[in-house]
Amino acid sequence: MPKLKTHSASKKRFKKNKNGEIKRNRAYTSHHAWSKTAKKIRHLRQPAYLEGKDKKNISKLLPN
Repeated sequence: MPKLKTHSASKKRFKKNKNGEIKRNRAYTSHHAWSKTAKKIRHLRQPAYLEGKDKKNISKLLPN
C-alpha cells in the first residue's frame, strides 16, 4: 500500500501531541473583537482538542 500524503491545509491548522490528541485553535477570536469582553477573548486563546468523529477524520489527514 502506498504512503499517505499529509493534507497541507490540515497540517497548518492541527497538531498532534504525544498522547494522540489533536489540538486546534478556537474560532471567534478576531472578528468583531471590540464587542467581546477581555475575559472572553482570553479564554478563546486556550487550545481545544478534537473529539469523536472529527478526531477520527482529521487523524486520517495527518498520518504521522
